[in-house]
Amino acid sequence: MIVLRTVVITGSARGFGFEMIKLFRKNNFNVVLCDVSEDNLNSAKMSLENMKYDGKVLSFKTDITNEEDVKYLINNTLAEVDSIDIWINNAGVNQPNKPIWELETKDINRLIDIDLKGTILCSKEIMKVMTKQGFGGIYNVEGHGSNDATILGLSIYGTSKRAVTYFTEALAKESEVMNTGVVVGKITPGIMITNFISTSLGDGESIDLDDKTKKIYNILGDRPETIAQFMVPKIISNTKNNVKFTWLTTLRASYRFMTSWRKKNNFFEN
Repeated sequence: MIVLRTVVITGSARGFGFEMIKLFRKNNFNVVLCDVSEDNLNSAKMSLENMKYDGKVLSFKTDITNEEDVKYLINNTLAEVDSIDIWINNAGVNQPNKPIWELETKDINRLIDIDLKGTILCSKEIMKVMTKQGFGGIYNVEGHGSNDATILGLSIYGTSKRAVTYFTEALAKESEVMNTGVVVGKITPGIMITNFISTSLGDGESIDLDDKTKKIYNILGDRPETIAQFMVPKIISNTKNNVKFTWLTTLRASYRFMTSWRKKNNFFEN
């Protein structure tokens, strides 16, 4: 009897998370959708079930900032499958395009709760399971700020992502020292053209991107399916701890700028 591997991806009902989970499905994984939107989950689940591959398709409405929700997600997944082999902390929200002193405290709290504390909480809970299994992989998605870059309107988001980078490296070190058998890594996708860049705090207020920002995004940006096709095979085959998978490398970015005069994207045409 062949035992299929299982992947859980937070924030996977659409965008980058959904594009990754589709590829895991094509590789005959049991796939577990996790999102706060029931409508998006139902649509994503139906789409995955229409793909005729081996493996189960599970779906759970989950608030990753709520410990009981995360435990419910893990426990009910393990009631259906033998193990959780890969966990990807992908869920996140963008911030309103404002300087720090103009942000509302409730918005700061929500952003940090989702982008940082949610990643920590999920990692903590799944680490208990994987340590008991003696194997598994946890991957956290980096973003603007992970490399110490700063830009107006992304200060709190960048603070959260810089902290996610430190947390991931610390988790990898602790996993190694404690000899858990669990590998921990970072996913660095670069600039993805999704609704994430144009709306704050999930589906909150629209973010007006200026022409300069749009120009940069048109040069350096990619659709999430392109980046997922790069990332997923690396995640599936990885056995090393404290890895980092980077799509928009310095070399790739430089090449994009040098050739931008002849290859023109317009992601914002409509």
